[in-house]
Amino acid sequence: MDVCFPLNSQSSELFSRAQKRIPGGVNSPVRAFRNVDGEPFFVARGEGAHIWDVDGNEYIDYVGSWGPAILGHAPKVVIDAVRVAATRGLSFGIPNPLEVEMAELICDWVPSIEKVRMVNSGTEATMSCIRLARAFTGRDKIIKFDGCYHGHVDALLVKAGSGALTHGQPSSAGVPPTFADLTISLPFNDVELLTKAFRENKNEIAAVILEPIPANAGLYFPGEKFLAILREESTRHGALLIFDEVITGFRVARGGAQEIYGVKPDLTALGKIIGGGLPVGGFGGRAEIMDQLSPEGPVYQAGTLSGNPLALAAGLAQLRELEPINGWQLLEESGAQFEQLALNAIKDAKIDVTLHRLGSLFCLFFAPGPIVDLASAQRSDLKMFARFFHACLERGVYFAPSQFETGFISTAHTAEDIERTGVVVREVLAAL
Repeated sequence: MDVCFPLNSQSSELFSRAQKRIPGGVNSPVRAFRNVDGEPFFVARGEGAHIWDVDGNEYIDYVGSWGPAILGHAPKVVIDAVRVAATRGLSFGIPNPLEVEMAELICDWVPSIEKVRMVNSGTEATMSCIRLARAFTGRDKIIKFDGCYHGHVDALLVKAGSGALTHGQPSSAGVPPTFADLTISLPFNDVELLTKAFRENKNEIAAVILEPIPANAGLYFPGEKFLAILREESTRHGALLIFDEVITGFRVARGGAQEIYGVKPDLTALGKIIGGGLPVGGFGGRAEIMDQLSPEGPVYQAGTLSGNPLALAAGLAQLRELEPINGWQLLEESGAQFEQLALNAIKDAKIDVTLHRLGSLFCLFFAPGPIVDLASAQRSDLKMFARFFHACLERGVYFAPSQFETGFISTAHTAEDIERTGVVVREVLAAL
């Protein structure tokens, strides 16, 4: 499955055209391949665990649309559901039955969620959670963690300040410093700084928001008691605890990361998988908090396409398929196979690479462990990762084009796909 990249490829031509009309030539930054000093290919189609670019090159795909393709690309059950829904109309701006079915499924599968509202992206979901938390508590400040990405919300595009507990600094142009002043960004897994932040901002913290398993700075995990302490501290100080499970929700377990760790947040942001690959988001939590939303309460939130019938038909079909095929067990088995092959390759190559894996999520850090937060992840050798990425791509294996992204395995990845990937990883690491 080795790939050939001609100089005058259709992908190169398309990228040249795109750069003239689309900022950076892409509609989301990581797609530009700048983190690996390259140019992107353009995809033509996907089926199962494989994708084909416009030049006919085939790849085993470990990006999966950044998570939602948990059944692989174009699964029949999802395509059939979308086809049926499309014949009935694409959008109404009127309640439809699928909204009720999705709300019931989410509340059934995620016990911390008593009521849920659908939106159109994970960014909308986290933004709405913050607004709701501020209204419910009557406070303004929030705590987030370095390395946790919650979409392009102004108040959440914040990096840590110059001192451990100074207020955050904007990490994007266009974010006013006054917005960042209300956000405290802390190192993940640092309990001491968390308790100090609460103590020094007494009765000012509206919410703590985090990815319970950070999956946007590579992939690393909460310490043994970190999430439980977060829950205790938030409750003690009257702040809401918000889990951003846009990536982990319904992927790492039926009930998400909160099922694995046994910690119930007050609010949860969802996305990706509940749309089966179509644009979607959702957020939910305790009924007394959710009832603050308009039209029931004073917190305004709206969206013309929220609860879109195509997206919910796709999401329902995908989620319902996971149980009869024992999807989470399949994902764990495939993940374990990948992990063993990768670890063997790393050992034989005698190279400093740290592998993290949980279920169908994985990341190869080109750095020695332990990796427990953003600072330790940033020790990675980015040039070595870029060489690894391109060498794998040339051999027909597509990993995320950034050291600080997570890989995704789907139920469509066969044992042969993963075995082939193991061979490629072994060859590439040995040659680095």
